Amino acid sequence: MEAYVGMDVHCKESVYVIQDGTGRVIGEGQVPTSWMGMLEFQERHGVAPGTKVALETGSVSFYVARLLMRLGLVPVVVDAHEVRLKAHRPNQKSDRRDAFELCEGLRRDIYRVIVHIPPPEVQQLREALARRRHFVQICTREVVSAKHLLRAEGLVELTGHLRSEPAWSRLVERLDFAPDLQVLIDCHRTAWLCAQAQVRRIEQHIGQIRTAHTASVTALQAIPGVGPIVAQTVVAAVSDPERFPTAKHVASFAGLVPSTHQSGERNHQGRITKRGSPELRAMLCEAAHHASRPEHPLNPYFAKLCARRGYRMAVVAVAHRLLRIMWAMMRSGTDFDVGRLGVEAGPFEVTVKRPYRLKKTRALAKAGPGRTAKTRSSTGTMIVPRAAV
Repeated sequence: MEAYVGMDVHCKESVYVIQDGTGRVIGEGQVPTSWMGMLEFQERHGVAPGTKVALETGSVSFYVARLLMRLGLVPVVVDAHEVRLKAHRPNQKSDRRDAFELCEGLRRDIYRVIVHIPPPEVQQLREALARRRHFVQICTREVVSAKHLLRAEGLVELTGHLRSEPAWSRLVERLDFAPDLQVLIDCHRTAWLCAQAQVRRIEQHIGQIRTAHTASVTALQAIPGVGPIVAQTVVAAVSDPERFPTAKHVASFAGLVPSTHQSGERNHQGRITKRGSPELRAMLCEAAHHASRPEHPLNPYFAKLCARRGYRMAVVAVAHRLLRIMWAMMRSGTDFDVGRLGVEAGPFEVTVKRPYRLKKTRALAKAGPGRTAKTRSSTGTMIVPRAAV
């Protein structure tokens, strides 16, 4: 018999409603949110393997979804906002009513925002990357707080880069004239060192996690500017590349596509939507900064956009292109191929004719004695690398 299940899950107990194909309620109740509770639910009502169970997103939804998958059931995790918007009685909210709304919506197939349930190893990778991000943010906060203390005391010249333990040690030693400030800065240094140790420990743990896309992680690192953390972040966010029909869908999933406002003859494209994982966009932008270097294969694309729209927009555009390239590599299982980027390998030279230049006397005065010969040999026609154009 065809059956549909809606389950409103909580930390301690979960409420469920079961309907048949005609919408008649054939079972309801509540069970503990545990392995034994889900097993009791299946045995009590004889729920056949392959039955769909609707859940709404929450703190324990993925945990319950994994339990249901172990029982042979098919969990369908729906975005909680869509559940409330499509509820038949939105002002009558109860656990039993939420379970009924989920069951009814699943039976009628009205939900569209279905959350992907990653495999256990990908979920483990996501959790490890999230913990690493947490400790990296602690390091950043300690650096910002220490620089705030220095600026408040008028010591702007000491607010340099604090990215290593020797830099922190030198800063503490230079503050011997202010013992109170030295103690406070040393506290921030101790917290920064502790957080850095946890970051290194988590990175070692991440390197030991093996997923179905471990080979893809190695292949993605062949892209210039893409390191292990960037590659693992993309793999953890995409999880299954087959769930995106085209590269445009994966770019929209990451929030790297422009927002569109169209009405009649008016068609305006604004800033990127910023939907999806902020960490994924941040890691892609970190890798995209490397395209500003002339030896990067995407530098011609970056330089053209940078001259026309600015550095920041060029970085976002390159991040968009990097994500599409990485998704295509994951889907097809191929290696990085520069020949498919629409660029040619150089070196290339281009002649640029400038209608004006500084007078020789003024140029010699500004150039200095070390550049006299070079300035005297300059002509109206100048040979420059293509990347500088």
